[in-house]
Amino acid sequence: MSAPASLAVRVLNQGKYEAGTMLRNGEQLVLAVVLPLLGLIALSVTPILDSYGPSRVDTATPGVLALCAMSTAFTGQGIATGFDRRYGVLRFLSTTPLGRAGLIAGKVIAVLSVLAIQVLLVTVVALFLGWRPSLPGIPLALLLLILGAVAFTALGLLVAGTVRPEATLAITNLLWILLAGLGGIIIPASSLNAGLEPYIQLLPSAALGDALRAALIDTQFNLPATFVLLAWTILGGLAAVRWFKWS
Repeated sequence: MSAPASLAVRVLNQGKYEAGTMLRNGEQLVLAVVLPLLGLIALSVTPILDSYGPSRVDTATPGVLALCAMSTAFTGQGIATGFDRRYGVLRFLSTTPLGRAGLIAGKVIAVLSVLAIQVLLVTVVALFLGWRPSLPGIPLALLLLILGAVAFTALGLLVAGTVRPEATLAITNLLWILLAGLGGIIIPASSLNAGLEPYIQLLPSAALGDALRAALIDTQFNLPATFVLLAWTILGGLAAVRWFKWS
């Protein structure tokens, strides 16, 4: 009789399964890939971002990459987890040798795997449109993207684990629209309403967008934005652990 698979193997297999499920879901594929690419093209060929930087595509690409992280980790994972909870999938998997920690780790691996595909596609299209990122800022930007993905995954799991699936669907989609338009993720928070700017900068969307723009455009480390992301990651993670309901 063969030995049972190790925890690492089980987590990786769960991650592959979760990633495959996300990529086969037409609605999530539109949200994760099609909309960000359409947004990138639209922002690069229209004058919407002309006053925010020397190049439309240079300003648009970091925001679109941040939008990819939010789409996959928050909206996509939140909806999928909400309906898995409704149909008893989470309760069943949490009692298997995979365990609750392994299940959550698998979801994080799935999010990062899909995000890697998104980053690759957005990068190819952006380079074709003339994007010229700061090369020294790329490693920092990748670390910030991972941090942003973890933060949004925690928040997505918090929503999915505390409200009904139908409410999760409505909340995550509504927040995606609001944060994409007014959350500082595409248009810098400093360019929005001056009275609301201090509050917008406290949002995870604005923090990730500002941090990526600083890294990829100015080759700078935006310490305040990174602290905001870390705070959302820690608080969102603790809240999800405290209030997440498996059934």
